Amino acid sequence: MTKTIEKSGEFAGWFTWTDDPFEHETAGPFYFKVDENGPVAAFRVKRKHMNANGVVHGGCLMSFADFALFAIGHGTTEGFTGVTIAFSSEFVDAVLENERLEARGDVLRDGGSLSFIRGIVTGEDGRPVLNFSGTIKKRRERKPL
Repeated sequence: MTKTIEKSGEFAGWFTWTDDPFEHETAGPFYFKVDENGPVAAFRVKRKHMNANGVVHGGCLMSFADFALFAIGHGTTEGFTGVTIAFSSEFVDAVLENERLEARGDVLRDGGSLSFIRGIVTGEDGRPVLNFSGTIKKRRERKPL
C-alpha cells in the first residue's frame, strides 16, 4: 500500500492509504501520523457513519479500528503487505456526529510473520469508545510482472 500525505483541511500533514477504496472512500477517510506520543489514527465522524439510532455505526468503528491496527503497527510492516487474521473489540460508549475520534495503541509482539497489536479509540474529550486488538499476518510485497 502507498502512503499519501493529506495536503489540506483538518488532517493536512497526516497520512492515508488512498489505494484502499473501502477505507478511504466508503468507511473513511481515515488518517494517521506519528507524533511525540507515537502512532495515532483519526477521523471526523460524518452523517454517512451514523446508524438509525443517531450514533456511529458499530461497523464503522470496527473498520476504523482495523485501519488503526495497521497505523499503530506500520513500522512493523515496512516492506510487507498485511492482512488482519484476528480482530476483537468491545464497544464502550456511543459516538455522535461531528466528533473527532483518535486511536492509539501498542505493538505487543512483532514476529517474523505476525504482529499482535492492541489499542483504544477515544472521543474528542478523551473518553474511551472502543477497545480493540488484532493480529496482522505479514507477507512480502510482490512486484507486478
